[in-house]
Amino acid sequence: MTIHAQALLFDNDGTLVSSLASVQRCWTQWAREYGITAEDFAGVALHGRPAVEIAADLLPADVVPQAVARIELLEVEDVPDGGVELLPGTRDLLDSLPADRWAVVTSATLRLAEARLGAVGILPKTLIAADDITRGKPDPEPYLLAARRLGVDPAHCVVFEDAPAGLRAGRAAGMTTVALATTHQAHELDADLVVKDLSALSVLVTEGGVEISVRR
Repeated sequence: MTIHAQALLFDNDGTLVSSLASVQRCWTQWAREYGITAEDFAGVALHGRPAVEIAADLLPADVVPQAVARIELLEVEDVPDGGVELLPGTRDLLDSLPADRWAVVTSATLRLAEARLGAVGILPKTLIAADDITRGKPDPEPYLLAARRLGVDPAHCVVFEDAPAGLRAGRAAGMTTVALATTHQAHELDADLVVKDLSALSVLVTEGGVEISVRR
């Protein structure tokens, strides 16, 4: 299977990098500080959603801004303590792409996204973060904004995601979707193509765009 595209749009956590241990540490501490029970915390989906939406599910509206600032601080401060690591295939794939052919589209804030990406030496020319949007994944807004900034028709973009919410966002944007089974089982992921991680893929840059194929 070969997928033809003009731009590649990557989620960050669970797609390019892993910060699962950091997320667990920081959100557990955050929940404890705000008196959220383990039962209530377990009932809220964390992965692939902006922090403001998670906080809004758990806390009164007047507390949410302070709580969002607190979790951002906890996660940013955790980055130097081994809070992020590259996932297989990330470096080779990104290094093979021209800077104007790809973007990172993350549910994290800009400050947190830049901290995590910078820690592993990823410096995207185009970065869409929670600060840039009004509706997070699974709404298509983040991916449509990325396509607009790259100057590419959404129909010619490919989304790389590990979370169901992100894949729904990509489909809603009218884009081809590639799911990475890094944080979910393959059968839980609805996409045009499902692979274990980016190391399973090869890319060829042509005059007309980018060709993506599964390594044999």
